[in-house]
Amino acid sequence: MENKFCISLLALCMCHTASFGSPAAQTTEATQLSISNLQHKGITIQDLSIARNDTDIFVAMQVDASKMDMKSNREILFTPAFVNGNDTLRLNSFTIAGRNRYFSHLRNDANNAAEVMRSGENTVVNYRADSRYNQWMERSTLILISSERGCCAEHLGDCITPLAAIDYTPKIFAPTYLYISPEAEAVKTRELNASAYIDFPVNKTVIYPDYRRNPAELAKIRATIDSVRADSDITITTLHIKGYASPEGSYANNTRLAEGRTKALSAYVQSLYSFPKGLITTSFEPEDWEGLRRWVDTTSVSLPSRSAILEIIDSSMLPDAKDARIRSQYPRDYAMLLRDVYPALRHSDYTIDYTVRSYTSPEEIIQIMTTAPGKLSLQELYVAALSQEPGSNLYNEAFEIAVRMYPNDETANLNAAIAAMQRNDLRNAARYIDKAGDTDQARYARAILDALNGNTASAIAQLDKLPMPEAADAKSQLEAIENASQCGFKLLK
Repeated sequence: MENKFCISLLALCMCHTASFGSPAAQTTEATQLSISNLQHKGITIQDLSIARNDTDIFVAMQVDASKMDMKSNREILFTPAFVNGNDTLRLNSFTIAGRNRYFSHLRNDANNAAEVMRSGENTVVNYRADSRYNQWMERSTLILISSERGCCAEHLGDCITPLAAIDYTPKIFAPTYLYISPEAEAVKTRELNASAYIDFPVNKTVIYPDYRRNPAELAKIRATIDSVRADSDITITTLHIKGYASPEGSYANNTRLAEGRTKALSAYVQSLYSFPKGLITTSFEPEDWEGLRRWVDTTSVSLPSRSAILEIIDSSMLPDAKDARIRSQYPRDYAMLLRDVYPALRHSDYTIDYTVRSYTSPEEIIQIMTTAPGKLSLQELYVAALSQEPGSNLYNEAFEIAVRMYPNDETANLNAAIAAMQRNDLRNAARYIDKAGDTDQARYARAILDALNGNTASAIAQLDKLPMPEAADAKSQLEAIENASQCGFKLLK
């Protein structure tokens, strides 16, 4: 008899897929593989299926002995088994027997006749077996033990054929996360903006510190300047004051008032602090039409002629003509604007430009990070993050503060997205990655985010286009996980 045994295996399996920070899922995939190195001609095994749950493992296959040519007094006992080193679990056996051995089983072992098949008959038997799942099976091999017997059950020899390699180990995606070191600021320049509403007597440009709201408004200006001057890490470089008048009255007179009142406030501040000559600069806007337009366009207050007034404001008419048109055509709206809105258009905006010294100690940076983060550069916040354990509260906080202080900076958004991915905060990671630019590092981060969201095919396609070794490694991991996720076992040739 030719010593050859062909088994064709169609694997339909239920298995664990890769875990990206979420519980393992189960899926079904189909694979076909032929095995032709067994020792007995004519046996075909199809639909080999291995599946498991938390407690049990299941094996199923179809055994077709219809083309098997076996001597009448011979039989083969087949026993599937899981093996791993010294651990072995044998499953239920089945027997393929020649004519005489088959009828001998029928006469002498009637209760177990269903486990015996006669070779040469057009019969396909479905094999099913299950057992308790043991941890050692996580990486094991399913083998088929064939034991040939002759007349009177004489033992003629055994053969062991590996069928499938089992691998139920958890598959973890662990890419390299590429943070970007921000460029250091040569000089850390900052600015502080505020507005004051100084009251002046009608047509006057002299400041009276005790007049109406002036005590509070002047105190607010002093407090703003003092908050900067009192910090030894800060040096004021410029204090710019810009004065505005409201649109009522003539444009010429409003020009005089805006300019004069701005100069008066500049002189008042200079008298308080004796700043170096040239540190205070000024400008003025005779009439704050832009402020008026913003209020009319966005207010929730009922304004019946809103559209018409906006059209006048946006027209090419001279300022005095605009004011006269609104006053004459919409007297009720104009009276309300004059009473409730125009006073706020008489204001002085001021900007304090200053520089902040650099910080190099992570400990000092972390201290400032919690009290005055605006004094820190992106690079300094990056230094603080790197000094901490990845994923720790301070580590995450440094990247969150960075993107909050620099919301439109691509590097800040990219680093914040990566930190969010590392802590499995995929929603915020997606929000940050949208503003991370289009560098190779940003495209790499987007591919990793796709993978973490389960979009493996998209991630692999993106990673394949990137030249960096980290992309090749991540792609290799995903492909390995994808291959493993097709089945909890691999058929062996």
